[in-house]
Amino acid sequence: MIQQLVLPAAAAGTIAIGDDLRVNRMGYGAMRITGPGVWGPPPDKQEALATLRKALEIGVNLIDTADSYGPATSEKLIAEALYPYPADLVIATKGGWERPGPNQWTHNASPKHLFEALEGSLKRLRLERIDIYQLHAPDNVIPFEVSVEALARLRDQGKIRHIGLSNVTREHVERARKIVPIVSVQNRYSFADRESDFIVDYCEANGIAFFPWAPLGQARAAHEAVAQVAGQLRASSLQVALAWLLKRSKVIVPIPGTASVKHLEENIAAAALELPPAAFEKLSSAKPKYVSLRD
Repeated sequence: MIQQLVLPAAAAGTIAIGDDLRVNRMGYGAMRITGPGVWGPPPDKQEALATLRKALEIGVNLIDTADSYGPATSEKLIAEALYPYPADLVIATKGGWERPGPNQWTHNASPKHLFEALEGSLKRLRLERIDIYQLHAPDNVIPFEVSVEALARLRDQGKIRHIGLSNVTREHVERARKIVPIVSVQNRYSFADRESDFIVDYCEANGIAFFPWAPLGQARAAHEAVAQVAGQLRASSLQVALAWLLKRSKVIVPIPGTASVKHLEENIAAAALELPPAAFEKLSSAKPKYVSLRD
């Protein structure tokens, strides 16, 4: 019998999103293929394009992006590098934020803006329908239900296959599910930042995928507990942090981002890293000091 080759991103298994999209449980976040401050083109465009292509070569079939990354830069590069897309590639994008400048983000989840944002994403990504379209964040001015209803209308029009939420509370998810099915939640979450613990549990109980943004989080500083486990397993601290996420819940799909082929391969290799139960418990019980990821 010929043994089938398991690509690196597939080593942690798969997850069905919305019952009809099956992806490997190690995705790729495309925010870092932009310039400094998530603004403008990347310093090395050819490396960014090569990173996107390498992601598919090693089994990544979920790419997460947003119209505000650049703005527009990330989506354009994805299309330039990967179009025409493989049949199994799922591209998740977002709308609901505007960008006045580098490192600046302003809310705009009005129906008018969401309609325009979606049309822009469709054009840049060269798609007729977005597989997963996420509300980037609740608006402080626009009622949350109004934003979700706008996305539901776009779904009814066939321009969105599935709807997801980002930067939300459990209450937001529950309110949105009264309007339209929600297939994914994307919040900041990592070994070192577990504020969304109870939201992860809610997603698992309800069959909702959870995409942790900043999945490496404060583990970049090689917190002592992570460094100890990494030394034992002969892995990097970042790989251990990603492996912890994969073991934390079966609905978690890490989406580490980078504009480097080398770093991409290192990150995706974490899908095959199995944490021993004792190591997982040690990391789960650690309480790192909070550090803002926006500083």
